[in-house]
Amino acid sequence: MKKRDKTNKGARLIVSFILVFCILGTVVFSVSWKISEEMSASAIDNLSESLNLIEGTIEAILQKEAEFHKLLAQEIAMVEDSEEFVRSYEKNQTMVKMSFILSGETEGISNTGEAFSEEGLDFSSGKTVDGLPISGSYVNDMGTWAYTMKCPVAKGKQELGTLYIEYIYDSFEKTLPGGFYNDSAMLYIMDAKSERLVLKPKGAGERNAGHLNLEDFYRANNILESNVHKKITESVKNGKNIMFYHDIRDRDSLIFMWSVNDGSVYLIGYVPIEAIQQEGRSVNQNILIVVIVMLTAFFLCCLLFYLNQKQQYRIRKEREEEREIHNRQLAEALQAAQIASNSKTTFLSNMSHDIRTPMNAILGFTTLLAKDADNPARVREYTRKITASGQHLLSLINDVLDVSKIESGKVVLTLGEFTLKNLVSSVDAIIRPMAKAKEQSFDVSVTGIKHEYLVGDETRINQILINLLSNAVKYTPEGGNIWFRIIGLKQHSSQYEHIRIEVEDDGYGMSPEYLEVIFDAFTRAENSTTNKVQGTGLGMAITKNIVELMGGRIEVFSEEKKGSLFRVELELRIPDGQTDEEFWKRSGITRILAVDDEPENCKRIQMLMKDVGIFVDTATGGEEAVQFIKDASSSGKGYDLILLDWKMPGMDGVETEKSIRSFLPVSVPIIFLTAYDGDEVREEVLQTENCEFLAKPFFVSAFKEKILEMQSKQIGEEKNSDKKGQESLRGRHLLVAEDNEINAEILEELLDIEEVSCVIVENGRLALERFDCSAPGEFDAILMDVQMPEMNGYDATRKIRLLEREDARTIPIIAMTANAFAEDVKDALTAGMDAHISKPINMELLKKTLNELI
Repeated sequence: MKKRDKTNKGARLIVSFILVFCILGTVVFSVSWKISEEMSASAIDNLSESLNLIEGTIEAILQKEAEFHKLLAQEIAMVEDSEEFVRSYEKNQTMVKMSFILSGETEGISNTGEAFSEEGLDFSSGKTVDGLPISGSYVNDMGTWAYTMKCPVAKGKQELGTLYIEYIYDSFEKTLPGGFYNDSAMLYIMDAKSERLVLKPKGAGERNAGHLNLEDFYRANNILESNVHKKITESVKNGKNIMFYHDIRDRDSLIFMWSVNDGSVYLIGYVPIEAIQQEGRSVNQNILIVVIVMLTAFFLCCLLFYLNQKQQYRIRKEREEEREIHNRQLAEALQAAQIASNSKTTFLSNMSHDIRTPMNAILGFTTLLAKDADNPARVREYTRKITASGQHLLSLINDVLDVSKIESGKVVLTLGEFTLKNLVSSVDAIIRPMAKAKEQSFDVSVTGIKHEYLVGDETRINQILINLLSNAVKYTPEGGNIWFRIIGLKQHSSQYEHIRIEVEDDGYGMSPEYLEVIFDAFTRAENSTTNKVQGTGLGMAITKNIVELMGGRIEVFSEEKKGSLFRVELELRIPDGQTDEEFWKRSGITRILAVDDEPENCKRIQMLMKDVGIFVDTATGGEEAVQFIKDASSSGKGYDLILLDWKMPGMDGVETEKSIRSFLPVSVPIIFLTAYDGDEVREEVLQTENCEFLAKPFFVSAFKEKILEMQSKQIGEEKNSDKKGQESLRGRHLLVAEDNEINAEILEELLDIEEVSCVIVENGRLALERFDCSAPGEFDAILMDVQMPEMNGYDATRKIRLLEREDARTIPIIAMTANAFAEDVKDALTAGMDAHISKPINMELLKKTLNELI
C-alpha cells in the first residue's frame, strides 16, 4: 500500500511538470511570434529610413552642384573674356564638361574644345535644382549616363549668356551603400522621364544598368501584373514613393521605388523578406533552441527520477553488501596500522640502541676525560673518540629528519649547474679514506659521458652517492673491492644527459627476503654480521625517494656472500653555454697525444676535447706512443702536450716518459694519468722537469685547472685557495647572539683558542641595541642564532640592515642555528644574512666562512 502511494505521488508530480511546461511552451511561442512581427515592421521602417537617407544624400549632392554652378556663373560674369575662361577650365571627377552660349546665339563653346548647342538636351520635364533647370538623363560622349544643369550669366541687369555644366551619375556611386542588406538587396537609380536605369552601385551584382530600363526590370523580376504596372506608372508620374510585396526568383521580396529631387530620378530595387526578418528569425531560433533544451532537460529529469526510484531497492541492498566490505577493509586497515606500529616500535628500539651506543661513548669518555685530565695524550685520544661518536649521533639525527621531511612532502630540489668532476672528487674524498682504513680497493670510472657540466641538485646527488658508497664500505669486509661507475647512456633528448650510476661491491650481500623491503623505511638486514654495523635503516628509503623526486629510478641486485650492485638512472639537463676555446688557444694547446692501455679512456678524452676544439691522437701503449711522437716530429706537426697513463702493461708511464724525452722538447708538458691516490706517484713526478699528474677519471675542467696550475708555477705564482681556508682570525672582534648559556660558553672558548674576542648577548633585540650603539668598525662580523626569545635572528637581521649607519648594510651576518635544511638556508639569505652554518659548529667551516666574508 505504501509503495502504491509513492507511485501515485510520483505520477501526479510528473503530470504537473508536463502541464507547467506546456503552458510555458505556449507562452514562449506567442512571445516569439509577436517579436517576429514587431521586428519585421521595424525592419521595414529601417529600410524606409535607409532610403530616405540615400535620397537626402543625392539631393544634397545636387544642391552642392547647383550652388557651385551659380558661383561659376558669377565668376564668368566678372571676367573680361568669358569664352577663354570656359576653355581653360579643367574638368573633374564630377563635372565632366562645361559649356557657354552667348545671349542671342544658338551655339557656343565648351572646355573640351568642340562647339556646343542646347540641341539634344531635354529640359521639358520642368525639374529644377535650387531653381536651376536640370535636363533628362542621356549617354554622353564617354558612354556614361549624365545630366546637365544650366544657369543664366548676367552682369548687373545685362544677360551675357547661359552656362551649361554636364555631371555624371557615376559620381553618386561613392555615396550609395555597398553591400546593401549583406548583398542580398538590389538598388538602382532610374531616370523618371525616360525610365532608364542610369546607375547601379558596386557590390549589387553584374553591372549592366546602362542597358536596362523599367520594362527590363519588370521582365527580369517577373513583375507582369498590369495593375501593378499601372500603379507604378501613376506614382512615378506624380513623384510619389511606392512599396509592395512580390515574389522574385522564388523568394518573397519587398520592392521599392523612392522619389528623389521631386521625382526627377528614382531609387528602385528590392529586398528579400528573409533578409528583413533575419534578426527576428534568429531570435525565434534561439528561443526555440532554449525551449527544446528545457523540454529535453525536463524529460531527462523525469527519466532519471524514474530510474532513481527503480534503483532505490537495489541500492539499499548494495549498501548492506558495501557495509560488510567496509567492515572487512577497516579490519584490514587496523591490521596494517598495527603492523606499521610494530615496525615503528622495532625502529624505535633499534634507534634507542643506536643512539645510546654513541651517547654511552660520549658520557663514558667524558668521565675518563675528567679522570685523566693531566695526561695530554689520553685527553687527545678521548676527545677524538668523543668527536667521532658525536658525528655519528648527528648522522643518525639527520637521517630521521630527512625521512620525516620526505614523508611530509617538504623535500624541495635546489637545481643548479655543477660539474661531474667536482661531484666525483667530493665523493672520492669522503669514501676513499673510509675504504683505505679497511684496506679495501676503491675503483672509480667515468665512461660515455658527453657533457661534464650538468644541471641538477648537486647536494642531493652527493647524498645518494655517499649513502650507497658508505653502505658498500660498511657491508664489505676488510680487503674487499668496491666499484663506483658513472656511465653515459643513449640520450632520449639532446637537452638531457642520460647517465647510469653503479655502485658494486663483493661484500656480504643480501637475502632475497630483505631485497623486497630494502627501500622501506625503518628496515635493516638482520644477521650476525650486519648487526655489528650501526644505522637507522633509513638510508635506502631516503635514497629511493630522492632518486624518484629527480625523475629517476633505482634498482638493486644482490646475492648473499657474493656482493651487491646498486644501479641508479637519472636524466640531467645540459646547461646552455659555449666551450672555452679561447683558453686553449691562449695556452698554445691545439694537438694532444693521449696514451692509455684502455681504448675506452682514449675515446672519452678524444670526445671531450673535440668539444673545445683540440685535436687528440690516441695510443694504447708506450711503444705506439713513441712511434707517434717520432712521426709527428719528422712531419713538423708536433704535440703541444702529452697525457700519459701511469700504469700500463709492457712499457709503463715512467719508461715511456724517459723514451720520448730523448727527442721531445722539455717545453712540452707531460701529465701522468693515475687511478690511484697519487702518493706513490707524486714523489717521482715532481722530480721530473715539466711533469705533473692528474687523477682519473679524466675531466676537461680538472685538466684545465692542472694547466692553470702549471702556468702559475712557471711564472712563480702560488695557489691561494688552500691557504685561504687556513688564514688566522687572530685579533678579530665578533658580536654573538646566543640564548643558550652552554652553547655560548663553548663558542666563546672555541673563539678564544683562535685568539678571537667576542661580545655575547642573549637575544636578537639586545644584539640590535648593542650593534646600534657600537662604534663603526668595532665588530668585524655578527654570529646570529635564529630561535631566540623577544626577537628572533631573522627579525634582528632585518632591523640591523635598516639602521641609518654605513656599516649596517655591509657587516657580515652569519646564521648560526640548528635549523639545517635547504629552506632554512634560503630563509636566512632572504632575511639579509650573508651565510648559514648549522649547529653543532664546525670551527674550520666557521673560520673559512669568516675569512671569505670579512
